[in-house]
Amino acid sequence: MIRKLTPGIFLAALFLSGCGSNSPISVSPASADAQNFPNGIVQFKATGVASPTWCIGSANGLCNGNIASIATIDINGQAQCLAGHSGTVTILAGRGVHVMNPDGGAQLSHFGSAQLTCP
Repeated sequence: MIRKLTPGIFLAALFLSGCGSNSPISVSPASADAQNFPNGIVQFKATGVASPTWCIGSANGLCNGNIASIATIDINGQAQCLAGHSGTVTILAGRGVHVMNPDGGAQLSHFGSAQLTCP
């Protein structure tokens, strides 16, 4: 017996097949020196995730939260160094699970990273 797949079931199956995907997330540029960009603003882009959570954090995917950093990044992936600060920070893009400690930021469950150097 052959059953015809209804459009509703087909769309639900298509939607669910993308959930929980562990496709690689990459961030470009992989490294950037803010002094080489107009006004020191670096536009990062993430592939492998729709509407990523952007943050500055650590290589293990933990966002800084309320901990001071030498740079900022907005929800669109635009990063900028704070005046008078220098060093290198890790830019993260991914999907997050929020930590109960408000100062701890979010632990990204699946992420990609890049480096931003502040002159």
